[in-house]
Amino acid sequence: MEASTCTPFIELPSPFAVDCGVVKMLEPGDADRQALLDQVIHGVYDKPFVIDDGYARTLYFSLHYAQSAMRLKRPFDLELLYTRKMMSFLLFMEQPPDNILMLGLGGGSLAKYCYRRLPAAQIRVVEVNPHVLAFREQFSIPADDERFRVILGDAAAYVANCPERPAVIMMDAFDRHGFPDSVSRRDFYADVCGALAENGLMVANLAGEEEQRLAHLEMIRTVFGPNTLVLPVSNDGNHIVFAFRDPAYVPCWSTIEQRAVALGKEGNLDFVRYAQKLAKAQARAAAA
Repeated sequence: MEASTCTPFIELPSPFAVDCGVVKMLEPGDADRQALLDQVIHGVYDKPFVIDDGYARTLYFSLHYAQSAMRLKRPFDLELLYTRKMMSFLLFMEQPPDNILMLGLGGGSLAKYCYRRLPAAQIRVVEVNPHVLAFREQFSIPADDERFRVILGDAAAYVANCPERPAVIMMDAFDRHGFPDSVSRRDFYADVCGALAENGLMVANLAGEEEQRLAHLEMIRTVFGPNTLVLPVSNDGNHIVFAFRDPAYVPCWSTIEQRAVALGKEGNLDFVRYAQKLAKAQARAAAA
């Protein structure tokens, strides 16, 4: 189903003493604004919302977690550390990917970055929440064209009947409660593995409660095999998991280091540092 961006939103003054700017909400103009802000403050508001302080625009599902962030003067940069570490998948590829499937759009940080950084790639993004899609223009997400398309649909249903064989599947699929039920099954990861190209890989953001993260990591390892790589994200509890369709794949770290040097340091992405962290993560896993 094609994505739509026609839902209206309202702007309210930020209720937080440390924040200037506005809260943007997907509500009609005659809504009770104070009641809406009270719902946000008490964590019971059930739609995504945006806080814009004039410097950055941040998408929230609840005030506990920033789902996505965009600096207004540099809208195509990757502001959140976990998104930068997810781009480390490039270290494992001999050639830039020609087909990327993203599960979860959010504020579109990864979609925008890949669209600019990988001009030869066909990119499909599946997002289940129409309210997230309604903020598409607020986050400068490109319009659909011949190589970029945002699809309104369920990630699990899409990969179960995936019409393409992506070289990379990027999973960053969450709702306000954490992992949706549809992606919290071993069969989902089996479908992801089956959808990948022969030498493809999945990179997944595991966030939220530790019990949930560990359960998803166990499902990934059951499907993809033990040689998955886990890269912690400091300060926020996220873990980035790299899983390879070929169970016999073994990273050649000398080659990866050379590739990291060739990729260089782009903005706030430091591929050399990420390669070093990944090598250390594998060494720790092997010694465990």
